[in-house]
Amino acid sequence: MAPSFLIVGATGNTGRSVVETLSKLLKTDHIFSGYQIIALTRSASSPAAQQLARLPGVEVAELSWVDITPDWLREREVARAFIAPHNLPNQFAEESTFHLAALRAGVKYVVRISTTAANVRPDCPAYYPRSHWAIEALLGSPEFSALQWTSLQPNVFFNFYLSTAAELIKKFRKEGKQDVLRLIASEDAPVGVIDADEVGTIAAHLLLQEDTAVHNKAKYVLNGPEDITGRGIVKMVEERIGTRVENVSFKDLSFVEQMAAASQESKSVIMSIQHAAETSWEGKASASTTSKEILALAAPTRTPADALKTMLGE
Repeated sequence: MAPSFLIVGATGNTGRSVVETLSKLLKTDHIFSGYQIIALTRSASSPAAQQLARLPGVEVAELSWVDITPDWLREREVARAFIAPHNLPNQFAEESTFHLAALRAGVKYVVRISTTAANVRPDCPAYYPRSHWAIEALLGSPEFSALQWTSLQPNVFFNFYLSTAAELIKKFRKEGKQDVLRLIASEDAPVGVIDADEVGTIAAHLLLQEDTAVHNKAKYVLNGPEDITGRGIVKMVEERIGTRVENVSFKDLSFVEQMAAASQESKSVIMSIQHAAETSWEGKASASTTSKEILALAAPTRTPADALKTMLGE
């Protein structure tokens, strides 16, 4: 086999864009032109996987990433890898197993997706940013020095932050009625929400860097190009429905209670997700916090208005 890039979660929020961008860039890349792209998915027969399989240089592989072994990586000559881990309570156990397999297999470089930079610390009240902190601490240990890595710390994604606004607009256009507009956003705090596809594009550019040592152990903050406040989201909705939004609930995290009720995990652990937005409400996740290296590499361009337009099919 030829040397390869492994994209874990290839049909996910960011993975799909990583695969598409790599496939496109490899057409004109002289250093990595002979590399194969392995798009890992749990279902190779899914429409999303089949679409990726038609791209130049892409081979779709069906396997749960938690079952990847050093032998599996060696057999496929994986040189560089991308992973966007889940945020379940067992994230550390499963993701650390993947990185250990990569280390033992001689993988040279891994790009991983983390979470909102202001939350990635050992004392974050929400559980999953602590897992990301722990993974970064593990990768930064002397024992992992042979594996180069970059951790991308993107802000919240548009498809999550603006989904309730899009749903209200669609319902109003269809039925002429409004539900309560429930927003994660606070009324006034500026947040640099980012497009998931652009996070994938940035990851692909990193994977194609000739000298990854420049980005080794880096933790890059990713935001969109513009801030948006809760009031700004309300304004965008009102412009589209042509009338005043009747009832807005800012800082609304009621969906977390539904998640906890449906989960088999510890309720108190799942409920801690309610604290994840606090740093954004404090103004610590604005577009101004984006790492300068990201702006030089592949600066995000999609604005909140662009994202909402796409979500509405306009």
